[in-house]
Amino acid sequence: QVQVVESGGGAVQAGGSLRLSCTVSGLRFGDYTMAWFRQAPGKERREGVSYINWDGTSTLYADSVKGRFTISRDNAKNTVYLRVSSLKPEDTAMYYCAAGPRFMRIGRYFSEREYAYWGQGTQVTVSS
Repeated sequence: QVQVVESGGGAVQAGGSLRLSCTVSGLRFGDYTMAWFRQAPGKERREGVSYINWDGTSTLYADSVKGRFTISRDNAKNTVYLRVSSLKPEDTAMYYCAAGPRFMRIGRYFSEREYAYWGQGTQVTVSS
């Protein structure tokens, strides 16, 4: 049984930082692409935030977070991280971690349908 568990969210003031963690069990972590998505209050859909390939050699970021967020992974610990810095109130959202196939279809890196396993989310709230 695959389990995806996020942690590290919280309430911070604008300009602050957090490190989100996501630990996965029940699959060969090193064989999976990982990504972070978020869903803001009142929004129907989740937004792709960052992606990292199976061995950590390739990463992508949404334009809205480039230069502020950093994704990384430790395959020995079955964990992916998202360092979120210079936070803005508009970053307030539930942040979800997702696991997808080792080789993603080009251009589909932020497509929810590509990811089979999801966590329950960790809340990030940024006050001004």
